[in-house]
Amino acid sequence: MRRRSGPAWGTAALACLALVCAAHAQTAPKKPKAGAARTSAVAASAAERAAFYAQRFATVCVTCHGPGGRSEQAGVPALAGQHSFYAITQLFLFREGRRDNAAMVDVAKTMTDADLRGFSEHIGTLPPAQPSAPQLPLPDAARMSKGAELARQHKCVFCHGTDFAGGQQVPRIAGQREEYLRDTLHGFRTGKRPGYTQAMIGALATVPAEDLDALAYYAAHLRAAAASAPSPR
Repeated sequence: MRRRSGPAWGTAALACLALVCAAHAQTAPKKPKAGAARTSAVAASAAERAAFYAQRFATVCVTCHGPGGRSEQAGVPALAGQHSFYAITQLFLFREGRRDNAAMVDVAKTMTDADLRGFSEHIGTLPPAQPSAPQLPLPDAARMSKGAELARQHKCVFCHGTDFAGGQQVPRIAGQREEYLRDTLHGFRTGKRPGYTQAMIGALATVPAEDLDALAYYAAHLRAAAASAPSPR
């Protein structure tokens, strides 16, 4: 029996090894990229945080502010449709004792910065309450017309928008409870209602009290009026 020469055998062995390695490379599972793993972890963490604060909102906030943030209590604002940036600002003011509401100060005083973010982010996901059409009684047309005129005259639409939906640090006031809006507007006018800035206090300082009442009615019924309007053909 003849022995194979060293070089020929070595070449054959290397070729075989190369084939095995190539096959392994094709069948071995690919390791996930580090970036993809981090993205998945962040997404999972965000989802867990969202679920956690949704549950806490249901436990802590719904009693007063209502399911989905649609308040049915006089003097308690609706949170449905409110912007998260505005919400976190108000929670911060309550936590620091810069807003005068004993119940909210008591709730917010133990909140961490993470709590402020978590609750405000959840509030930002709550859809605005959509009134069914038509609503009875319908908003008074004359009062709505007067309110729209005052909103333009006093430049409310510059910040809150023509639909009073606001945005970011400017609150949504369309569909807010009328008595809450009325008390808030009068509070700004007298300086008793602090804000994160002095903008509202300055804007309302010279507005007649009766105009504030008309504006509160207009803003509170704005979405109901839109829902009750006949659809264009």
